[in-house]
Amino acid sequence: MAEHDFDLIIVGGGMVGASLACALKNSSLKLAVIEAFASDSDSQPSYDDRGIALSYGSQRIFTSMGLWPQLSSHCTAINDIHVSDRGHFGVTRLSAQAEKVPALGQVITARAIGKVLNHALSQQQNLELINPATVSNLEQQQDSVLLTLADKRTLSAKLIVAADGAQSTIRHLLSLGALEHDYQQTAVTANITPERAHQHCAYERFTDTGPIALLPMADNRCSLVWTVKSGDEKALLDYSEHEFLAQLQDRFGYRLGEFNKVGERHSYPLKLMQADQPVQHRIVLIGNAAHSLHPIAGQGFNLGLRDVAALADTLFDRHDCGDARVLHDYQQWRQYDQDNTIQSTGTLVGIFSNDNPILGHLRAASLSVIDVFPLAKHWLAKKSMGLTGKQSRLSRGISL
Repeated sequence: MAEHDFDLIIVGGGMVGASLACALKNSSLKLAVIEAFASDSDSQPSYDDRGIALSYGSQRIFTSMGLWPQLSSHCTAINDIHVSDRGHFGVTRLSAQAEKVPALGQVITARAIGKVLNHALSQQQNLELINPATVSNLEQQQDSVLLTLADKRTLSAKLIVAADGAQSTIRHLLSLGALEHDYQQTAVTANITPERAHQHCAYERFTDTGPIALLPMADNRCSLVWTVKSGDEKALLDYSEHEFLAQLQDRFGYRLGEFNKVGERHSYPLKLMQADQPVQHRIVLIGNAAHSLHPIAGQGFNLGLRDVAALADTLFDRHDCGDARVLHDYQQWRQYDQDNTIQSTGTLVGIFSNDNPILGHLRAASLSVIDVFPLAKHWLAKKSMGLTGKQSRLSRGISL
């Protein structure tokens, strides 16, 4: 017999796992979150200083969860999006005003999200936080899953949700395969201070080596995600501040004037990962444990949060939250959005990350066409805001 019994155990207390726990705060489910790092640990890798672009749909989910007042004070609104292609004239502009929404999205650091989520978890009545702790083994039984922790404790639950990241321990213990593709690209991230005010505009600049994204932040800073061919990031990380900014200026141009300052630089390789059959007997994989995306469309965390909202909706009032029919309903709901987002992201990478001159002209023409056709622009804006497809109660503004 396990030492503790729960309805639901969430393995991984990063942004996705913690959000799911918060979404179920008013349910009758007895929850636990297992996290490898202590709640107050600054070394939690999920909660670093990366700029996270929250779509308008994600903002609505957090609003329905009652967390937006705490998050909003750390956010910078994206009122406009400017998409261009280096070396070509085509451009597409999206605006919150045209879409009749307060903002197309918001930019917030992962660290700020972590502080808000961890505080909410510490106040939650139906939740037990188990940290620092890691899972060493699991056993799927007919009516439950038995987890063994590294310290030999055993826990059981009707359902296990794996939200433990791209290197998921649960996925490994299940020996699940995955569709994987190495883009041979690396993202270089940093905060940039430009000469001109960003005026709440986000920029996506496609180049022959990969996209450059600049997202508006507080104090007229911009969060930079610069995609380069793997190997080229070494020089960018080693450059002096002056050399780095000169290279960025050459690739991005002068829409924000001269770049004056760059913060600490980091890099990470870009790979596609989509787990085979992320719904198993009494186990569900969500977030990066189920799918890791290229950042070209900024959909990674937003896709994970849509997983959270749909799963919380499906589980909320179920007596046996791990029943196969419940999990089938969730899988049917989320399959299209997951597959479509992964496919469209991969297509964007293929089209916009190469130096083929014919594709270059087609890209420019496509951007120009989208810019002058309101219906095409509206569809693109709705997709970027996460408002297409079946919407959960949380994404429709209905609290659980």
